[in-house]
Amino acid sequence: MQLHQLQPIHKNKVKKRIGRGGKRGTYSGRGQKGQKARAGAKIKPAERELFLKLPKLRGVKNKPFKKKPVILNIDDLEKIIKNGQKINKEILLEKGMIKKLSQEVKILGKGRTKKSWEIKGIKTSKSAKIKIEQAGGRIIQ
Repeated sequence: MQLHQLQPIHKNKVKKRIGRGGKRGTYSGRGQKGQKARAGAKIKPAERELFLKLPKLRGVKNKPFKKKPVILNIDDLEKIIKNGQKINKEILLEKGMIKKLSQEVKILGKGRTKKSWEIKGIKTSKSAKIKIEQAGGRIIQ
């Protein structure tokens, strides 16, 4: 048996064509007026109805998306990084404190330190800068 020899087991059901006069009364089973009663009426696509049901958001929607920096506190650095060590993104990546070199990093001043670090290419808050410089470290931008 091949594809062109296949035949259906049952007959196709013939759809009744209503709305053309005959023995169904004046409206021929279509009801009165409205979109479904008209000849050649096309019902709205379901997508349009979904869009209408969605809430309308207000305000400007084209604001630039700004990535938030990875925040590290002095406490975090104190636990992992040794005294006199240079700190940059590569070292933080090795230690597992950040996941990618492309991430922005900022050091905040929570905690205390007695270790002197040389921080290069990382943003710091004012309080963190003061605490690091008091411990004998320096910050290079």
